[in-house]
Amino acid sequence: MPRYSEERKAAVLNKLLPPQNRSVVSVAAEEGISDVTLYSWLKQCRQQGMPVPGNRTGEDWSPEAKLAVVVETASMSEAELSAYCREKGLYPEQVQRWKEACLQGAGMQGERQKAAQKQQRDARKTIKKLKSEVRRKDRALAETTSLLVLSKSSKPCTARIRTAARTTDAAGRTCKAPGAI
Repeated sequence: MPRYSEERKAAVLNKLLPPQNRSVVSVAAEEGISDVTLYSWLKQCRQQGMPVPGNRTGEDWSPEAKLAVVVETASMSEAELSAYCREKGLYPEQVQRWKEACLQGAGMQGERQKAAQKQQRDARKTIKKLKSEVRRKDRALAETTSLLVLSKSSKPCTARIRTAARTTDAAGRTCKAPGAI
């Protein structure tokens, strides 16, 4: 596989790219370079964001290439834009649609940020509400536990009914009254 210098590669790419826009087959035959190699070079150019014409529609361009075209044409007049589009094999309407899509995408970013902030706020409120509910239930559980512990540790003769020297507890058993002899 032969190696080509950067200068030769640039010269061949100039024949393939605008304004010449020659076909890969004709340049490959003229230069003696494999058409596979030329397609590979064009693919590298596309990946670097260079607008590379071909038999593709404007929608086949990568997002990076579309953005590059929009940035390049931002300061051009209508006549300059038309000339640029002819060189790249585009239509001015395509470039305008790409520009609108870029602006719309930038506008949606602000909306997404606001939505994310609102969602975070709602999540914080929900967390705060759940934490307070957990604290309330913990207090209720602690109170119930202490009442249960107190009821188990009390003496069997807790509810006494006094009569003279004898008392009866809630179960009906007879106990000596305190202080009785």
